[in-house]
Amino acid sequence: MAGDDTIPHHAVVVIGGGQAGLSISHYLKAEKLDHVVLEKDTAMGAWTKQRWDNFCLVTPNWQCQLPGHPYDGPEPDGFMRKDEIITYLEAFRHKVGAPLHEGVSVKRVKARAGGGFEVITSTGTITADQVVATSGGYHTPIIPRFAERLPKSIRQIHSEQYRNADSLPAGEVLVVGSGQSGAQIAEDLHLAGRKVHLAVGDAPRCARFYRGKDVVTWLAEMGYYDMPVERHPLREGVRDNTNHYVTGRDGGRDIDLRRFALEGMRLYGLLDALDGTTLTFSPTLKAALNEADRVYNGINAAIDKHIAETGIDAPPPSVYAPVWEPEDEPRTLDLEAAGITSIIWCIGFQPDFRWLDAPVFNGAGHPQHHRGITQVPGVYFLGLPWLHTWGSGRFSGIDRDARYVAERITELAAGTAPGLKAAS
Repeated sequence: MAGDDTIPHHAVVVIGGGQAGLSISHYLKAEKLDHVVLEKDTAMGAWTKQRWDNFCLVTPNWQCQLPGHPYDGPEPDGFMRKDEIITYLEAFRHKVGAPLHEGVSVKRVKARAGGGFEVITSTGTITADQVVATSGGYHTPIIPRFAERLPKSIRQIHSEQYRNADSLPAGEVLVVGSGQSGAQIAEDLHLAGRKVHLAVGDAPRCARFYRGKDVVTWLAEMGYYDMPVERHPLREGVRDNTNHYVTGRDGGRDIDLRRFALEGMRLYGLLDALDGTTLTFSPTLKAALNEADRVYNGINAAIDKHIAETGIDAPPPSVYAPVWEPEDEPRTLDLEAAGITSIIWCIGFQPDFRWLDAPVFNGAGHPQHHRGITQVPGVYFLGLPWLHTWGSGRFSGIDRDARYVAERITELAAGTAPGLKAAS
């Protein structure tokens, strides 16, 4: 489809300049397909602006398999720290050489009457035959409304704003949420000597190492990371699951909230409400800890089965036994009496695709697609959690997803997509 001569036109507009946007650009360039990548901030800015100082990967470096850019450093079984990740990604950016435009935010994408799409940006309007949303699914930080009523003397930040323990005012800290970010931030503060209160959610956990190998290595050998969402027991429901908490810090180890409690961290159940300066919690702590341990032992049991069935020579099995049990379910916390001066909200993000005017979303605002292909010809998603497999939102699976989406884009552009008419 030809655009208005007065409006810039591209065969494909890619919206988002993170690893997903650059990955699809890699394949579009290989197909010599005209495209542009628009990034509202700086390319892969989330890695420099939304990660704390001691952040590191929770999966081994060998899983970093961006298109044409596998990890080739000296520690394939190690876990890159923030500065090393940025170096790895900068090398990828340079290698791809994408037609990237930074500082350009997309305000609206809508279908054109004559075919294709109009893309309204902060720097003007362009048109496209096809569009790919590669901005991920973590857009709007979740903070409960009652947080507005907390005393102004208490500093509140979201996990994306946390940098280090010294950046917080002196005093005790409440971390709300125990997913990957919450558990690791709580550990970071705990190791820095801060008194931490942690509101524990329903996140599962897993071992770092078991029977002589990293658990990720075992799961890769067992084919877990190649399982498509359609074959997962939860089907599409797995996209709403909270990630297991574990860490790659200091060479990798388990995160055991029970051990933190033994060492002085104060644990609570789900945060429920606020009354004055007193927070109330649901009596869910014991159940949450028990369920996290059940998942932990269940993953290890699956590895035991794999070892037995394949006859692998490995160290003997083991079962985690709790090192601490809560004596009761703490139901309240007076922030002023406890000396809490900071709260870190680690309860995730909501997607925000309001800029995309297309019938491709469910009632919760989440994209509906199959492997990133929507029911609207020419509209695609890439880089979402469980877009196709566990690795879809990570360095490990984006290559396969980007290649697949690029093939569909090329087919549509050439008029060979099954059941679809190419834009003209």
